[in-house]
Amino acid sequence: MTAFLTVISHPLILHKLTLMRKADTSTAKFRTLLKEIGMLLAYEVTRDLPVKYETIQTPMAEMSAPAIAAEKKLVIISIMRAGQGILDGMLELIPSARVGHIGLYRDPNTLVVIEYYFKVPQDIEDRDVLVVDPMMATGNSAVAAVQRIKETNPRSIKFVCLLAAPEGIEHFHEQHPDVPVYTAAIDERLDEHGYIIPGLGDAGDRLYGTK
Repeated sequence: MTAFLTVISHPLILHKLTLMRKADTSTAKFRTLLKEIGMLLAYEVTRDLPVKYETIQTPMAEMSAPAIAAEKKLVIISIMRAGQGILDGMLELIPSARVGHIGLYRDPNTLVVIEYYFKVPQDIEDRDVLVVDPMMATGNSAVAAVQRIKETNPRSIKFVCLLAAPEGIEHFHEQHPDVPVYTAAIDERLDEHGYIIPGLGDAGDRLYGTK
């Protein structure tokens, strides 16, 4: 682990990730597992959220109690379409978060990333952004997404994924050395088609049953 890369190796996440990797895991189960891991990742990547203290009344007494500082609001931006699975889980824990979407697809021949959709909250300048996508393979989609988001001048950006390849991490931090990456696992390598090995296949196809 370095200052810009955090591997979240929690036993619950690792167990659920193993189930997701299995080729015979059903679409319904895969979807549920990704949502659950999304919740667990949200718990880890928000550890540094500042809190403020407010006076409340419990059934027994008045007290000064911690709450997340209202001015430190989050935006979760999903890289479509597979990022939706992590987004759904994070929103279970952070229902007040604003949501953005960026649509990208990778040309199968050149691996060049093409943007087809972009929609984020208008007041993003005052917010911290979590960019979510299950896979960081070549890193091209992550690089393009973060570059596009930087144009909106958010207060901070973190990139959160389920799996990453060493090649993708290296490429991402060549382009965005200031953006920390959080991942549940770093796999062995990419194959000749740019897929993560051993990986778990195409996350979008497995999430939506479109293979």
